[in-house]
Amino acid sequence: MRSSTARRLRVKVKPMDKLKQQLREDAAKIDVTISPELDDRIRASLEGVTPEKPRPQGARKPAVSLWWMSSLTGIAAALLVLVILDRNRPAPAPEVQPLAEVETLRPPLKIESAVLTAPLARELENLEADLRKAEQMVMADIGLEPR
Repeated sequence: MRSSTARRLRVKVKPMDKLKQQLREDAAKIDVTISPELDDRIRASLEGVTPEKPRPQGARKPAVSLWWMSSLTGIAAALLVLVILDRNRPAPAPEVQPLAEVETLRPPLKIESAVLTAPLARELENLEADLRKAEQMVMADIGLEPR
């Protein structure tokens, strides 16, 4: 038994060798003929190709002009955006007067010269004092100094 397993190990073929042998046999069976037309076309396309020529070193000047052109294009685009935004700006709001400059409306008290008795004169003075106090309170509430 040992001799038969030893023989198998020595004779054993690797799977990659088998694949390689099979591919060679299959390739040998392929019979390919190229028509003269195809052969002429292939030869003409191979002969028609020219090797790429390197650029001379003095050809770097367009890069500078390209840099200038792109810079000027960027500046022109920025100016165009500014003009468009300025044109679409809303109209300025009307100027508002500061509160300190606004005059308060105080109804004029017209008192006819009549014969006032003492209680009526006192009542008139109290009403005017109350009116002045109310005016001062309103001025203080809106942030203006009383006059």
